[in-house]
Amino acid sequence: MNVLASLAVLGLLILFHEAGHFLAAISQGIRVNGFSIGFGPALVKKEFKGITFAIRALPLGGFVSFPDDDQESNEVPKDDPNLLRNRPIPQRALVISAGVLANLFLAWIVLIGQASFVGLPNQPDPGVLVMSVQPNEVAANAGLTSGDRIMSVDGIQLGKGQKAVEMLVEKIQHSPGITIQLERIRNEEESKISITPSEYLGNGRVGAQLQPNVLGSIRPAKNIGEILQYSDNQFLDLLGRTIKGYQGLITNFGSTAKQISGPVKIVEIGAQLSEQGGSGLVLFAALVSINLAVLNSLPLPLLDGGQLALLLIEGVRGRPIPERIQLAFMQSGLLLLVGLSVVLIIRDTSQLSMVQQLINP
Repeated sequence: MNVLASLAVLGLLILFHEAGHFLAAISQGIRVNGFSIGFGPALVKKEFKGITFAIRALPLGGFVSFPDDDQESNEVPKDDPNLLRNRPIPQRALVISAGVLANLFLAWIVLIGQASFVGLPNQPDPGVLVMSVQPNEVAANAGLTSGDRIMSVDGIQLGKGQKAVEMLVEKIQHSPGITIQLERIRNEEESKISITPSEYLGNGRVGAQLQPNVLGSIRPAKNIGEILQYSDNQFLDLLGRTIKGYQGLITNFGSTAKQISGPVKIVEIGAQLSEQGGSGLVLFAALVSINLAVLNSLPLPLLDGGQLALLLIEGVRGRPIPERIQLAFMQSGLLLLVGLSVVLIIRDTSQLSMVQQLINP
């Protein structure tokens, strides 16, 4: 059930992203001829008012298609003012960026909904929550797993909130090759484990994502102002940490690249967080939605940011980029996306615990 809940959340996030593009287009009278969740051959397909809605075989995303994409079709004149390419740059920019805006809006609404209907943490509970661990890294080999709460390091209590996270991270970074002792709580049972951070560029690292322990006791919000303040702070914190994570791909690629997860690993993390209850699943939904928004903002082929980059160049040049160059740009992105997805799926699947048990009985 936890895996199904995780898959349902991912499907909802993809649906909401593509709905952003779709609604931004039709609200401006721009022609749309397709709305698909997934890629490849259609499993379910239905046409309504000239638009083909489909669920496809490869659940690696989705897309909204326009008559502009079909160069061989003569059904719509190429000078039709309602074609996307014939609209002013600001209107096209809105359609392209609407998916990112939709995911950011969804994350914010999810956090507001949780604060409104579930409540707010009285205060962050003591300790640091382990969000996820990277397979075959120090944390995983030491026995840490998602949902663990780290209460102390070398006998020193960590306290609570972001300061607790900073204290633990600082200790890890200053201890490459040095064994440290952690007090851990898992399923309300305390235990102590030893962990030796590996060394990377002079700093220690363990391969775990950490955050304040905010999945504990809750209370009703006092008023709408408190709800908005808490939700805004949590949203901005998640967004800021996500952006810093992607910045690390540029400034510290060797280390950060190991943290990239494919769809299989994302589902596994979602299933682990859903074991923490509704709060864990909400956090997963908000975090992945923000990640989708930031990822799609990158100026890479096939991503929304890549299309916005082409649009910006067109605005500077004063005329469209030649179609052959746009096509080559997008095709290179397709090969990169498919190749990376296949590699991540194989890697993440091979590292699942049940697969490891089959390989090493």
